[in-house]
Amino acid sequence: MNAVTRTLATSLLTLSLQATFAAQAAEPMTPAQAAAAATVDVNYIVTHDKVRLYYKDWGPKNGPVVTFSHGWPLSSDSWESQMLFLASKGYRVVAHDRRGHGRSSQPWEGNDMDHYADDLAAVIEALDLDDVTAVGFSTGGGEVARYIGRHGTGRLKKAALISAVPPLMLQTPDNPSGVPLEVFDGLRNASLQNRSQLYIDIASGPFFGFNRPGAKVSQGLIDSWWAQGMQAGHKNTYDSIAAFSTTDFREDLKKFDVPTLVIHGDDDQIVPLDTSGRASAALIEGAKLIVYPGAPHGLTDTHKDQFNQDLLEFLEN
Repeated sequence: MNAVTRTLATSLLTLSLQATFAAQAAEPMTPAQAAAAATVDVNYIVTHDKVRLYYKDWGPKNGPVVTFSHGWPLSSDSWESQMLFLASKGYRVVAHDRRGHGRSSQPWEGNDMDHYADDLAAVIEALDLDDVTAVGFSTGGGEVARYIGRHGTGRLKKAALISAVPPLMLQTPDNPSGVPLEVFDGLRNASLQNRSQLYIDIASGPFFGFNRPGAKVSQGLIDSWWAQGMQAGHKNTYDSIAAFSTTDFREDLKKFDVPTLVIHGDDDQIVPLDTSGRASAALIEGAKLIVYPGAPHGLTDTHKDQFNQDLLEFLEN
């Protein structure tokens, strides 16, 4: 082989290798690969797509693990009553701010349920958590359901869906009892017109049931809800309305193979009981459904003592 031939052969080999590496780089990561690529940076989990997820990790590090996924448009702060209660009982409690919410990054893209579920997987993998009880409230319940649908239950021990959006909130031909699209369009329009006022109206009205006759209104709960919502990104919370309303979790729920607790209030004006909690419990084999009479959507605050005890009993049995 002369010098010219060797040079040509080397060039062709280099081009071939570059093409191979480029093709490999172009292949999308599987959900498991994406979760495994996450790293820890102090009190942030850094995902494979460089989103920084703020997280709290309370309680003894050798305690049984409970993760908490929050609702829209809130943050992990919405779980502080449950986290403090369980940590004082010896549990290790972990909660992160969903992408675009709280103290986490506000990415322009990826504000959908698949990314939310993969971010939960990133937290679990990066912290190497096992035998986890995954608890999700409202949109966070969808996050837990899609996590199980995409990642399985290999690291889970139990699951709990609280006032949660699955199986499917949106009214469709095969989900006639769902919520009409006009309701969610109204949320989007109100968010664009005056997001701050929208959050005040939700918190002071249906979320905690403060619009019911005789309700004991807490200005502190209203202010906290508003503050958490306004800390989130405008685009992120706007996109999230579609994520929690149009995502179909029915196939995800059929993949649940761990003990599951479903808690819902029968006066939930945000996520109706029959559309969500009762329907989810029917799809999850062996699920335990607890209905709180007269409880609103935000029962983790309005009924926190009862809820904390029910959750603790579920964890211990």
